[in-house]
Amino acid sequence: MDWNKKIAVITGASSGIGALMARELSKRGAVPILMARREDKLKEAAGAVRGEHGVYLLDVTSTEQVERTMREVIGRYGRIDLLINNAGYGVFDRFVDAPVTEFESMMDVNYMGTVRCTKSVLPHMLRQGSGHIVNIASMAGKIGSPKSSGYSASKHAVLGLTNCLRQELRGTGVYVTAVNPGPIDTPFFDKADPGGNYVKNVKWFMLKPERVAGQVLAAVERRKPEIDLPLAAAAGVKLYQLFPRLFDGVAHKLLNRK
Repeated sequence: MDWNKKIAVITGASSGIGALMARELSKRGAVPILMARREDKLKEAAGAVRGEHGVYLLDVTSTEQVERTMREVIGRYGRIDLLINNAGYGVFDRFVDAPVTEFESMMDVNYMGTVRCTKSVLPHMLRQGSGHIVNIASMAGKIGSPKSSGYSASKHAVLGLTNCLRQELRGTGVYVTAVNPGPIDTPFFDKADPGGNYVKNVKWFMLKPERVAGQVLAAVERRKPEIDLPLAAAAGVKLYQLFPRLFDGVAHKLLNRK
């Protein structure tokens, strides 16, 4: 794939893999467009991008703001070649204790944010006859674990949306990829696990953000429909699909780390 001057929009680009993908895309000759809600963090992330890039404040929970921002990008650059729906967050809490507003908020950001951004960009990609949409889902969307009901449900929704889109867009020149990582060593856990207990328990298993960022871009280059990270987690998903009841008992022991 020739990345030269490709316009790549990344939501949730103020930290973690979003910020890393922006830097890597710039190194490859693309023009990353960084979008996030927090202005200070967004500017800090953009400061690490050496090549041509764009910076836009964006709250993915606002349909009006999403539509306006994507129009501005297309007006300024003439096209969008890659959309990476990376904005998202999680809160770990027992279902019985979690307020309904927590479920609503995670669904609004993680799932509806993906819907809003995709709805705003896809018609343009269809008109130009090319493009690639990457939805950052999670292994949590495939395998449930204690204290993750709200987050897992939102990522399960992202996976369902992605699978349907992939079928609808066959033959259009627009490709869709789902990325399902396990826990990544990023600021995600500052909110999801403020006490640090989960991070402490799974530190040995956590993915390096640089590796995930590289794998995402490799998946785009190869037009892969889906990637699961790490391989051990991918194997776990296969076992769960084959032996769901048996795996539930094993999963409770392995995944009850929050």
